Amino acid sequence: MATGKMEGLIVYIDVKSPYAFIALEPTLSLERELGLQFDWIPLTLDIPSYLGSAKKNDAGQIVENNRTKSQWSGVKYAYKDARRYAALQDKTLLGTQKIWDSSLANISISWVTKKDRTKLPTYLMNLFTPFWKRELDIEDVNKVSEILTSTNVDITNFEVFARGSGKQEHDLLQASFHKQGIFGVPTYKFDDEFLFGREHLPYIKWRLTGQKGAPPDIAYQI
Repeated sequence: MATGKMEGLIVYIDVKSPYAFIALEPTLSLERELGLQFDWIPLTLDIPSYLGSAKKNDAGQIVENNRTKSQWSGVKYAYKDARRYAALQDKTLLGTQKIWDSSLANISISWVTKKDRTKLPTYLMNLFTPFWKRELDIEDVNKVSEILTSTNVDITNFEVFARGSGKQEHDLLQASFHKQGIFGVPTYKFDDEFLFGREHLPYIKWRLTGQKGAPPDIAYQI
């Protein structure tokens, strides 16, 4: 079994991505199994730029719509696909009622990494799970701080970090992603190779454990 940290192994995620959510537990499970620490990097998707935007009220009625018919079809399929695998993990995945600004929540991931990396796996689950149950406002710094506190992460100066150096670091990262060839999440990177989607986890495991035997075919896992 491999041990220690695999330098250069990066996992790009965004709290508001259903595909990142269903990839979270399998990826964390692989991290534990191999005794590694993956480098989790938040990528705040600009969803309106390619899927338009819309907003629903509490009754599920559309009150704002800036999507084409084909964009709606893409969004509906994405949620249907993600829910299929969320159900296999016994998780709740409710469609969001608007396009959330996930930058604050994503900045909080960087905060935990800096403050206490050992708490990151628990924090990620504590952050993603209630959001996808529509129980967490990820744009509210007080609500995000509550999740940090419940994970026993020190929140002293978190708000200052989120408005200042944390935001600057976040914004610089976002500007670099497309130039690197990263367009969605979850994306996995090691060496100069990018792999999009959790279906690559068997191959990633094969790579990280010494490439013994034939490489596995792409396969979805729970």
